[in-house]
Amino acid sequence: MAHGDITHIDIPVSDTERAAAFYRSLFGWQIAEVPGYEGYPMWRAPNQISGGGLAPRSDDFTQPRSYVEVDSIDDALAAAKAAGGKVLMERQQISETSWWAAVEDPDGNRIGLYEGTTET
Repeated sequence: MAHGDITHIDIPVSDTERAAAFYRSLFGWQIAEVPGYEGYPMWRAPNQISGGGLAPRSDDFTQPRSYVEVDSIDDALAAAKAAGGKVLMERQQISETSWWAAVEDPDGNRIGLYEGTTET
């Protein structure tokens, strides 16, 4: 993935088993839990390019969220603030080599940021 590519899409769900059955049936997605991420089954589209997760729905997370690859989350957070957005989630570690954060644009759209690789 390159800077600016969409790398992941989280879909908020209230019942992961029901959601997994729905998306498998509708789109043919491969969906499975990954060791270390229990309760967060990840999906893969048949093209093997698109993917994401079925994340627990919460009051703050009610709509799908796309994650965009950036070279530096710290720089992207600063740029978002300078451009009139706000930081929803500061930089959080995913693995030894990857991090995520979330911002909101001036219109209230929530976008995730992703830096690194989940390959260790």
